[in-house]
Amino acid sequence: MGEARPQLVFHEVDRSRLKDFIALFESRGGPKNCWCMVWRATPAESRETDSASRKRAFTGRVRRGIRVGILAYLDQKPVAWCSIAPRSTYRDLGGRTQEAGESVWSIVCFFVTREFRGQGMTARLIEAAVEHARKRGATIVEAYPVDRSSPSYRFMGFVGAFKKAGFVKVGRAGTRRHVMRLTIKEHYD
Repeated sequence: MGEARPQLVFHEVDRSRLKDFIALFESRGGPKNCWCMVWRATPAESRETDSASRKRAFTGRVRRGIRVGILAYLDQKPVAWCSIAPRSTYRDLGGRTQEAGESVWSIVCFFVTREFRGQGMTARLIEAAVEHARKRGATIVEAYPVDRSSPSYRFMGFVGAFKKAGFVKVGRAGTRRHVMRLTIKEHYD
């Protein structure tokens, strides 16, 4: 018999969960240098490359009510993150042009604490992220994963994980990132 999967609970990062998000990112091995601003930064914010500036920019978005993503909790402790938000909240990701009637949400980043890596957490985050977007009116979820051999952008996930979740490749963004989409609700003009 296989080992039972941990009972995870997923919550949107909002003002009430901001402390948990900060604790996760500032934990050992956490991405406290980027603060998930790689694809969010405005041109002015891009010039501010220190951790404190990025943290301030990210937390400011949360405080203003901008959707940024979800946290996975185990026993009320945050253990993983997925950046899932309307594509309009990011800078150009290189995906396809949004058509009339579409509501495209993008998955652009994952972080899993060391103790939970290699346990299928990315698949569970993708599933929760798609459900999160669907409940908020998304018709398409787009992702930009890389091949396992890629030397960069690995934080965006791997192609295989998205294929298993039903995403299909629709193009490329740059030389490393694949553009993959999952239609979750038909849109009508």
